[in-house]
Amino acid sequence: MIRTLAALTTTILALTAPTASTTCDPTKWKPPVDGKYNTTGRIDPNKLNVHLIAHSHDDPGWLVGIDQYYMEKVQYILDTAVEELVRNPDRQFMFVEQSFFQRWWHQQGSEVRGIVKQLVKEGRLDLTVNGGWCMHDEATPHYIAMVDQTAYGHQLLMDEFGISPRIGWQIDPFGHSATQGSLLSQGVGFDALYFARIDYQDYGQRIKTKDLEFIWRPSKSRGKESQVFTGEIIDHYCPPRHFSYGNIGNEIQDDADLHDYDVCGEVERFVQNAQMRGSATKGHHVFIPMGCDFEYDNSLRWFKNMDKLIHYVNQDDRLNVLYSNLSYYTDVKRAEGLTWSVKTDDFMPYASADHDYWSGFFTSRPTLKRFARVANILLQQVRQLDAVYQSHHS
Repeated sequence: MIRTLAALTTTILALTAPTASTTCDPTKWKPPVDGKYNTTGRIDPNKLNVHLIAHSHDDPGWLVGIDQYYMEKVQYILDTAVEELVRNPDRQFMFVEQSFFQRWWHQQGSEVRGIVKQLVKEGRLDLTVNGGWCMHDEATPHYIAMVDQTAYGHQLLMDEFGISPRIGWQIDPFGHSATQGSLLSQGVGFDALYFARIDYQDYGQRIKTKDLEFIWRPSKSRGKESQVFTGEIIDHYCPPRHFSYGNIGNEIQDDADLHDYDVCGEVERFVQNAQMRGSATKGHHVFIPMGCDFEYDNSLRWFKNMDKLIHYVNQDDRLNVLYSNLSYYTDVKRAEGLTWSVKTDDFMPYASADHDYWSGFFTSRPTLKRFARVANILLQQVRQLDAVYQSHHS
């Protein structure tokens, strides 16, 4: 009986729902040509340019261990992302954590490796962001451990692809230290640093003053030599909720024969969100991170819907939307010749709301932290012994 009533209710709702003809005229929109959506991207100096940054944030250990994450999620993220990049030459995808990428890379055959090297060369598989073994915490590790894990990932990228990361991407650490800004951003050759967690009061003030992007000069002793262009991501590192295409129900419905055709609504929601972002920053460029934690294990869902999004929003003529990457975004932002405010202190501690301070991790899990510190000390001692040995036997 309950199932019968539920089915009847669903039928009534479907029959009484507004039709496409009363809510959105399908003839307003040009359909894809030969099944292909127009995703060609070029900068338009007369519009707000919205850069879609396809990415997956993959912690090497969070709710489960690194091996389980790789087996259940990450190998499929990289498998399917590469397939979808090959399918459409306009698409781009950013991958950060080398602890996952290197494992996947060494499992691939010569054919896939050749494809990946070409995608990296074209900049469409973007490995030039962060490039460390992981995205390290900035509060509790010793700076040598931070340097080591960053350098290790960078060396692997240089050995395999001949590339050096140029963009910092610290989107999930709970606050940001001056060490990160000076030693591990400008100090490793990064042209920019982007993150997503600063104090909610600081965030609110920067929204009002259009200062979410700024120059960070964290070292008093080094002054301008330590500065790096820095951006706080608007509304966190995931996309607007309605445009999180990994979730069933968020698909763009552009089949005019179905009752829930809603290209007009999809376009309007996206335009409003992008304009909000444009009002909170300077210049004619904003980026929207299109991805979240362990997304893209089915990359087709994401890229097919982003293809549709670009195709239809660009017809609306209020925005110019394109697939992009952070290096390109940083370059065009710099080319605008804008004036930026300067920040000279750090971003500690981090609070996300009243009385919600993320400072407990400074002292939690003390045994694990001691093990990490002792292991790092032993590593440095072994390095020094090796250096002495090499100097006497060279």
